[in-house]
Amino acid sequence: MTGRGGAPAGGGSGGAGGSGVRGASAAGGGSGSSAAGGAPAGNRSAAGGGSVVVRLPLASPIDLALSLAPLRHGRDDPTIRFASDGVWIARATAAGPATLRLAAEAGAIVAEAWGPGAELAIEAAPALAGLLDDPTLLVAHHPLIRELQRRFSSLRLPRTGQFIPALIAGVIEQKVTSSEAHGAYVGLARRLGEVAPGPVELLLPPAAARLAALPYFEFHPLGLDRRRAELLRRIGHSGTQIESWTALSPEEARTRLQTIPGIGPWTAAEATRVAYGDPDAVSVGDAHLPDLVSWALAGEPRADDARMLEILAPYAGQRARAVRLLEVAGIKIPRFGPRFAPRKIGRI
Repeated sequence: MTGRGGAPAGGGSGGAGGSGVRGASAAGGGSGSSAAGGAPAGNRSAAGGGSVVVRLPLASPIDLALSLAPLRHGRDDPTIRFASDGVWIARATAAGPATLRLAAEAGAIVAEAWGPGAELAIEAAPALAGLLDDPTLLVAHHPLIRELQRRFSSLRLPRTGQFIPALIAGVIEQKVTSSEAHGAYVGLARRLGEVAPGPVELLLPPAAARLAALPYFEFHPLGLDRRRAELLRRIGHSGTQIESWTALSPEEARTRLQTIPGIGPWTAAEATRVAYGDPDAVSVGDAHLPDLVSWALAGEPRADDARMLEILAPYAGQRARAVRLLEVAGIKIPRFGPRFAPRKIGRI
């Protein structure tokens, strides 16, 4: 159960001006209540090198690096890149693979996509960049939350509209340290990910069919024990059905996901938080989250899930947003006793 960090190095917030991953501006929009949703209109055009470009004019700042940080699984994640010229994302679509670049220019976010799936990637850009998210729906009931809303007003919850990539990461992160999870994710992506189109070197997240076809013994050297390997294979075999659940509400989708043996409340919440931009998906069962919430909002260094949910009750409907603000604030929890020790499953 790994922690979710803040912004990658080189990121930051900004105003309407600037370039790269620094602050763009966003129009209002609905909350992350479903995987589908209307996108702000933009000016679309064809660019050199076979890409499609759309400029999305906006109004209030968005910090792309901070907002998209949960989509990156370690610094070596080959499926996403944070650079001075934007955030680059490899994405599978119904029309084929694509690479999408999101960058900020004066008063707009510019989305540029390459590959057979470029048009569909462009359609997904507003949700991915957080343009459909509405942070004003969170009403502060604690001075710290109010202060963090002010400090991180450009933070948004991205919406990928895809379950399989989110579930791959969630399963890999079950009951292990961040370093273990990131190493296994990178290894699996390099083992199964196809090369993404476009001008930068990226790999697509592993496809469901490739997960299903990989035998257990080939997961093991990547740092994945048999339980998680078999769960990933099970997800791969049911990939089409699972992706169809993005048409459901987040609550219904979490219920369906938990019918899959090996997926509990934590993994289901992690998946819907990313796929829907779900502002209320609390990862019950996390090793560190209850302590973070209780220390930050109640001054209590230790808590269980029940206490965490009690503290978060005033934020019903926006609990994941409140938690995300606490995460990006870099709050240090008092440590007592030994930490989880990383394992080297691939060497066993």
